[in-house]
Amino acid sequence: MAKTPHKPPVWLPACHRNLDLSDPGGYTVLADRYAAAVTALGLQPVLFPMAEAEDVPALLPLVDGVLLTGSPSNVDATHFGATALPTDLLDPRRDKLTMRLVREALASAMPLLGVCRGLQEINVAMGGSLYQTLHDQPGLMDHREPEHEDRKCSSPSGTRCCWSRGAPSPSGRAARAPSSTRCTARASSARGKGWWRKRTRPTAWWKA
Repeated sequence: MAKTPHKPPVWLPACHRNLDLSDPGGYTVLADRYAAAVTALGLQPVLFPMAEAEDVPALLPLVDGVLLTGSPSNVDATHFGATALPTDLLDPRRDKLTMRLVREALASAMPLLGVCRGLQEINVAMGGSLYQTLHDQPGLMDHREPEHEDRKCSSPSGTRCCWSRGAPSPSGRAARAPSSTRCTARASSARGKGWWRKRTRPTAWWKA
């Protein structure tokens, strides 16, 4: 009997919510769309629901990549020297984990991809900062998602440069002072095949 091919595991850090006000224990949550996207690539999404920052060095070698997902919550502004807004939905457990996870993943050349909040986590973890209300900044786009409109994004055929100052975000946040970690390249090793790996320098995002 043929063995089932091994699916490379990809770590998706979870979010933490109080979904039921009568249950003080809280919930560990992950949007299905992120797990489904990873699965569609032939990979295996994995969670470490109770992982803490100090667990990262032991857990990271168990996976072949990291996907930092989007979330309704925001990175706490104290991580980039600012003050959180009264309207911010915060997730301090995720913040603490992902700040360490980003640095450890980059240091070990682990394939790493960030989506929405995930991109913001990468930027902040590596010393960058964020606009907390991009729509209030003169000359910059309003990147908040419309409440009653479906929006699809596409890029021209052959486009290689994929960086912008921020992706559409329900919170209106985007990178303000980018960190030095800005270039993405497709990993060439078998371990990272098909994933995007972050590197420090040069100062553009590019697709191999």
